[in-house]
Amino acid sequence: VGMDYLINISYVDNVEVFKTCLDYWNLFVPDVYSSACVDAPSMFTSFSFTAAAPVPPPGPPKRKVLYGGILSRMRQLMICRMAKPEEVIVVEDENGNIVRETMKDNDVLAQYKTMRETLVYLCHLDNEDTEGQMLEKLRLQGAACMQATGGKWSWQALNTLCWAIGSISGSMQEEQENRFLVTVIRDLLNLCEVTRGKDNKAVIASNIMYVVGQYPKFLRAHWKFLKTVVNKLFEFMHETHPGVQDMACDTFLKICNKCRRKFVVLQLQEREPFISELLTALTETIHDLQPHQIHTFYESVGLMIGAESEPGKRDEYLMRLMNPPNGTWQQILAQARANPEILKDSAVIKSIQNVLQTNVSVCTSLGQPFIAQFNIIFTDMLQVYKQYSEIISQVILTGGEHMARSQVVKYMRSVKKVVLRLIETFCEKMEDPALMASMYVPAMMDPILGDYARALPDARDAEALSVWATIINKLKGGVEKEVPRVFEAVFEVTLQMITRNFEDFPEHRLQFFALLHSIVNHCFGVLLSFNPTQLKLIIDSIVWAFRHTERNVAETGLNLLQDLLTQFSMSQFATQFYQTYYLQLLQEIFAVMTDTFHKPGFKQHAAILHVLFSVLDMPNIQGPLWDVAAKGPTAYPSNSVFVREYTTNLLATSFPNLHAHQVTACVAGMFDHKEFQAFKQHLRDFLVQTKQFADKDNAELFAEEVQKELAAARIAEESRKLAIPGLVPQAQLVKTQEDAMADA
Repeated sequence: VGMDYLINISYVDNVEVFKTCLDYWNLFVPDVYSSACVDAPSMFTSFSFTAAAPVPPPGPPKRKVLYGGILSRMRQLMICRMAKPEEVIVVEDENGNIVRETMKDNDVLAQYKTMRETLVYLCHLDNEDTEGQMLEKLRLQGAACMQATGGKWSWQALNTLCWAIGSISGSMQEEQENRFLVTVIRDLLNLCEVTRGKDNKAVIASNIMYVVGQYPKFLRAHWKFLKTVVNKLFEFMHETHPGVQDMACDTFLKICNKCRRKFVVLQLQEREPFISELLTALTETIHDLQPHQIHTFYESVGLMIGAESEPGKRDEYLMRLMNPPNGTWQQILAQARANPEILKDSAVIKSIQNVLQTNVSVCTSLGQPFIAQFNIIFTDMLQVYKQYSEIISQVILTGGEHMARSQVVKYMRSVKKVVLRLIETFCEKMEDPALMASMYVPAMMDPILGDYARALPDARDAEALSVWATIINKLKGGVEKEVPRVFEAVFEVTLQMITRNFEDFPEHRLQFFALLHSIVNHCFGVLLSFNPTQLKLIIDSIVWAFRHTERNVAETGLNLLQDLLTQFSMSQFATQFYQTYYLQLLQEIFAVMTDTFHKPGFKQHAAILHVLFSVLDMPNIQGPLWDVAAKGPTAYPSNSVFVREYTTNLLATSFPNLHAHQVTACVAGMFDHKEFQAFKQHLRDFLVQTKQFADKDNAELFAEEVQKELAAARIAEESRKLAIPGLVPQAQLVKTQEDAMADA
């Protein structure tokens, strides 16, 4: 009786009341499922040829049977009140109009996840009842639509039903799920055909797209349905109702990601692979799409082309796909050769940007095979980049420095940014570093690096730094001979920009230190050839970075310093380096570690100090670290004794509230604890004793342990979900070997 009351209360039209009831159902239903697994393990285990165990005598009613009626009513409740999933962007506004969703509601998304999990458990407890209720409601919706005679019928009822259908993907046996989906998709497609009114069609279209996007395994196994669904998506791409085209393109991308191989092989009763058919009608298919939707569409087709294993066919498909943007590109270049002023036209700038972004989308999904298209546009693309650099410089020279922030310059810089993004994406996907180093890198030196060095600070693109960081990370030692030129072009001019204050040029800060990090990790030999002034400039810039008040910049600086110390410790120049910078770095790290503002970086502070104390025992350091001119070469028996005294004096001066024995014990522990975890715990105990930290919330000092606990909890939660089919949506599952065989 109490459960009946709670079910009835769950229907009350009050969000808070429903959320409270839902929290209870989300605890109750998994508990019933667990007891059902214990009571009847044979229901949830695989078939066996061994002799069956004796059937035990009938016992008292099991919980699954006892609550059977309640569970059935609960399925009805979940279906009727299912929250909107994230993928659905076609919604009904407060005036009853169908519009495109402009902002995600996180509360609704959290509610959907809870309801979805509850419904998956309910489906496992009785999938026949779940299927029966859903199909009956779908039949009633079809009947209601037929009787509406053009008027508005219950959009919300169809929405919640389809959201519920999509939410249980993977929770039925495959044969039952296939039968269920055939009925659902067929009925929804029929409903879309017979329904009149743009709003009605938009609602049904969004529901079709959501449902098919949740069942990629079914689509892979049923080519006719897959082809029908994709062709229906192409129809929806011509529907200008708000949100429908976006959702059609997003669903197409999701399907291509899971079923890409199906589109490039010749299917039974087909004259040609679907990809060829698609490319033939390409212009007509994308005719009504907006530029950002075309980019999504091209990314999807790039996935298809990447699934073609024969290089000749793959290149042919790529050329056919890129014919429309290449045609626009060549047309603009021809006009620009005749009249360079046309490059200043806003419509031309927008067209160039769209063409280049289309290339970025295809390169992202296709990867290495994109090289055929990249070779076609590479030289012209660098020329366009150079021309826009010259135009921007001329505009600023004529109109003054403030023109660097004008709208027209921002538009032209947007083209340069897309060029850099395309180069960076191509470099990331490139599988032949030697070819990249010999064929493409030399051509990019002056157009990109030279332009960065010559430009005014406000006109420099942080993406140029990111491109070179990516190139060095990818090519490693293969680009070492170019690093001095990179350093010369970007180092001092960027430092002048970012060290004026802690606020200006935030993107340049991050990308600059990412570039420096890539040089330290992969081209360390270049640093050894720098003169002392250049090396000091690098060290000072790193110190400036980890002093920074912005957390991501400080973290980047600390990671960079740790890797730099590791590299120098193993090199033949360890003695010279540490004689010059050891005391400065030790003092600077202690300064930020004992500053409460920098608590989030404690783990990295501890790691760097651990390195600094560990190197004292290494044979690489063969000279004294103290000032020999002032104290003489025999002032201390060893570097360890000197650093111990120096650190004790430093901490005693910095923390006058601590007793001498506390400081001495702290320093002794730093030298005695060779294992990092013990060393870090010792440092944390010391900080908590200090006056600066004593009365503060020091949770951030334990952030690493908290993160480990959260990671362990996350892994346990993922394991729990993977153990129960359906709790992880099919669209989010990594392809299994069985899926790969189905594709083949």
